[in-house]
Amino acid sequence: MQTKRSFLALSLFSLFASPRRAAAQQPSIGPAPPPLPIKAGISDPVNTVLAWYMARAAGLYAAQGLNVDILNTSGGSRGAEELQAGRIDIMHVGLSSVVRVNRSGGDLRVIGSLSNVIRFTFFSAPGVKTAADLKGGVVGVSTFGSESDSTVTLALQKLDLSRTDVVIKEYGGGTRRLRAVKSGEIKATALNEPIASLAREEGVNVLVDLVPDRIPWLFSGIVVRHDDIAARRDLLMRFLKASIEGNYIALTDEKRAKEVLAKELKITSPKILGIAYDDFKAQSPADLEPSFEGVQNILEQFPNADQKAGDYVDTSLLDALKRQGFFTAMQQMYGR
Repeated sequence: MQTKRSFLALSLFSLFASPRRAAAQQPSIGPAPPPLPIKAGISDPVNTVLAWYMARAAGLYAAQGLNVDILNTSGGSRGAEELQAGRIDIMHVGLSSVVRVNRSGGDLRVIGSLSNVIRFTFFSAPGVKTAADLKGGVVGVSTFGSESDSTVTLALQKLDLSRTDVVIKEYGGGTRRLRAVKSGEIKATALNEPIASLAREEGVNVLVDLVPDRIPWLFSGIVVRHDDIAARRDLLMRFLKASIEGNYIALTDEKRAKEVLAKELKITSPKILGIAYDDFKAQSPADLEPSFEGVQNILEQFPNADQKAGDYVDTSLLDALKRQGFFTAMQQMYGR
């Protein structure tokens, strides 16, 4: 049985070998081409980026002939704008930011998902325990149009409030928002892991927790410029292959995943690290396939926007990988 499994793994490895692995098996005819540079933006260093961190740490991007530089844009909508302007190549961001950019004349598409449910908890400043305490106060978001902004509406609804009952301001990344809510500079903000666990450890009040509801939401997408899906198809396919395999490693090798997560997110507490990793496992779609129920829930927040999912999401690259048997190969190779 073990011999058969080893043979299967070797066969799958050979079938889906990266360009560099395949080239290494051929007679050398000259120096290997330099890796293709990719600037991949993130809104904040959070656990939903683990697939990318793992793919980089495991050498999967390099094996695909890619040199991926992961850059913090300190806000999803800001990063989406950088992507549309051509200053980065790929962005880790939720669908809300894509809708915002496309409504302003941009043309972005989600090609994969790193999280299909809302992962935000809303924390409040000292003395802010009720809806009445929050009313009229400032709610901090990373950037306007980001998931931390669009989900404010849902949190306020749970308090029988609306967006007109508060003042919404941009405050950048989660660490800065946590400082602002602790000091009382803002009255509330949304945080996800691992910063949410840090806030709990520090005794910050939880006003509304959306995590247990598991609301379908394209929370963390892999986003590119629409034209690049055709123009840079090979590069994006390689990026997706490495990211998917990185995700499988992170989902199946807890020890290794925690080491990478601790390093990249600078987590020193074993408790917070455990919570952040468990949260990642609970939300990460293994094959990075988007939830179209999540797409529709977001579009309902933008009634004046085009409501066609295809104008924001393109799964053609994932569909091609599925037809090629890549998903099946990963499932068999990593035992999922």
